[in-house]
Amino acid sequence: MQTQSRPAAHVRADAAPTFSIPGMDVTGLAAPSRGAAETCAWRSRVAPGSPGAEHSVDREELFLALSGAAVITVDGAEYAVAAGDALVVPAGSVLRVANPHADAFEAITVLPVGGRVSRPGAEPFVPPWAS
Repeated sequence: MQTQSRPAAHVRADAAPTFSIPGMDVTGLAAPSRGAAETCAWRSRVAPGSPGAEHSVDREELFLALSGAAVITVDGAEYAVAAGDALVVPAGSVLRVANPHADAFEAITVLPVGGRVSRPGAEPFVPPWAS
């Protein structure tokens, strides 16, 4: 077994950075700026009634639903995702996370370090919560 040369990184919830975009608040957990070398993770809260924004990610992305429910559209197929569910989105898929419900949807999202988001009319970028 190989020995790791870097220490563990403990990201305290009360010290994690937060970001807001229309319809969603994000708490950055694991990312290179917080000690992660291979995997990013963040907690998202999608507001009730949010239509979501169409985008794609160049790496596989995992959604682990914690509370509430959402409709996640992947390449035109709709998935009703509820607390306790997981959804694996293949790299390059076009997706949208919408919350047509009365309660917020919360999930942990996992993406390899360096994963980039593409949105129509914009250059690909690494989300700030994953950098």
